Formats: sequence, C-alpha cells, structure tokens
Amino acid sequence: MKLLKLFLTTSLAIVLSLSTQTSADEIDDYRISADDQISVIVFNETDLSINKTRVSGNGTISMPLLGQVAIEGHTVTEVEQKITALLLDGYLKKPNVTVNITEYRPFYINGEIDKPGSYPYKKGLTVEKAVALAGGFTERASKKTISLVSEKDKQFIKAVALNDQIKPGDVITVSESFF
Repeated sequence: MKLLKLFLTTSLAIVLSLSTQTSADEIDDYRISADDQISVIVFNETDLSINKTRVSGNGTISMPLLGQVAIEGHTVTEVEQKITALLLDGYLKKPNVTVNITEYRPFYINGEIDKPGSYPYKKGLTVEKAVALAGGFTERASKKTISLVSEKDKQFIKAVALNDQIKPGDVITVSESFF
C-alpha cells in the first residue's frame, strides 16, 4: 500500500510539473498579480501544499508554516524559487516546489457591447472572442474603434483590432460609431 501511494504521489508530481512547464512556457513573462488563482505543490509534503488559492489584494498567499508570502509581480519560476528558499530556511532539507496558475485574473470589457463587465481570462483570448463572451456588439458599436488599456502600462491606451490577443487584467473599450 505504501509503495502504491508513493507511486501515485510521484506520478501526480511529474504530471503537475510537466503541465506547469507548458503553462510557464506559453506565457513566459507573465507576472502573478491579485485575483490570480494558483496551486503550490511541495513534493511529498501534502500538509505544506495548497490547492487553488487566490492571490490576495495585497499580492500575498498564505502558506502553511511560512505565513503570508508576497508573490505579486513574480513569475511562476520566481515564486517556486522563493518558496523553496523559505522552506530551506529551517523547515525542509530538499524541498521540491511546483507552482501552477489554475485561473488567471479576469479581463474587463466596456462600451458598446451587450454585457459589459469582467470575464474570466483564458489562454489565446482575442478581442473578438472577448466581445463574443460579452454578448456581442450593440447596434451603435464601431468595430474598428476599439481601445485597450494593458494592466502592465495603465497610462497607455492603444487601438486594437479584433484579432489582437489580450492578457489578464486588460481593459477593452468598444467605442460608438458615428455613421
């Protein structure tokens, strides 16, 4: 029974590690922020692992033994390294930490669409797909005058096309057509 449990635990850690690598590679420079949901797996330490925890408004998560850990603005790899270093400091000899983003923070869409508001972000989301999620354009919408404010650079408003990619936390505004 112990051997089966060890095998299943090891298999799960390998699968989670591989899926995390894929996620991290797809959005390599992605920085974790408030409202993201993550899982932290500490191999062979189920009491220290957390499954699906939301990053708080102040950019922290609560970890067993460690308390509040500030992770906002860090990549998945940086968070893994930070938690590993904290666990090495008197808790574990060789911690193996895997961090996975289980849900990205929402994007926002407003203006001339049927259902403005916040929507869950999914990888590969374009402006056109975001508009579809929000119920489509209103009759007065200008499909060529769409702007985006990126969470990275809130001071800069850029014009976007329907096939442009969006990121978590982006704010899309569909303007009114005058003709």
